[in-house]
Amino acid sequence: MKWAQREFNANGSAYAIRPAEERDAEELSRLRLQADGETENLDREPGEDFMDRDDFVRLIELDTESSRSLFLVAEADGKLAGFSRCQGSHLKRSEHKVDFGIMILQPYWGIGIGRNLLQESIRWADSNGIAKIALSVVESNVTAIRLYEKMGFSVEGVLKNDKLLSGGRYCNTIVMGRINGERQGC
Repeated sequence: MKWAQREFNANGSAYAIRPAEERDAEELSRLRLQADGETENLDREPGEDFMDRDDFVRLIELDTESSRSLFLVAEADGKLAGFSRCQGSHLKRSEHKVDFGIMILQPYWGIGIGRNLLQESIRWADSNGIAKIALSVVESNVTAIRLYEKMGFSVEGVLKNDKLLSGGRYCNTIVMGRINGERQGC
C-alpha cells in the first residue's frame, strides 16, 4: 500500500509518520517490549507474546501487501517513538472494517503523536472504502477515550473485569467504533 510520509511539529517536537518498513523490524521489537513495561494500558505484561525482528518483518510484509491493513510508525529524534496498525480481514462479512491499535513510548506522550497516527489511519480508511474502525481501550485510559470520542468514535460496549492489572485489580475494557457514513443495520 502506498502512503507518503508526513511531517509534524507540535510543542517544539518534530516527528514524522510513515509506513512501517522492513528496516524498522528490529527497533519495533524493542519498542513494543519497552512500551509494555511503561503502562498498564496495553494488553500485555513485558515479554508476553514477544515478537522478534522476523515476526515484525512478516507483519510488515503482510500489511504492505494488503489493501485492508495499514502499519504506520512515528519517528522522532532519529528513532521510532510509536506505531499504529489498522488490521483488516479477508472474510467477506468483515472486510468493511479494521481493528485499530496504537502504542507510543512514554517519553513521547502528549505531543500529538497518538492523535496524528489516528487521524492518518482515519484518512486512509475513509479513502479506501473502510466503513468501520473498531478498537478497545482500558477504561482507566481516560485520555485515549477522550481523544477517540473527539475523533468520532463512540462506545459500543463494555467488557466487565476484562483485564487483570497489578495488585489483582480488575479493569473494564471499553469497545469503541467509528462508522464512516450512515449504514443500515440488520
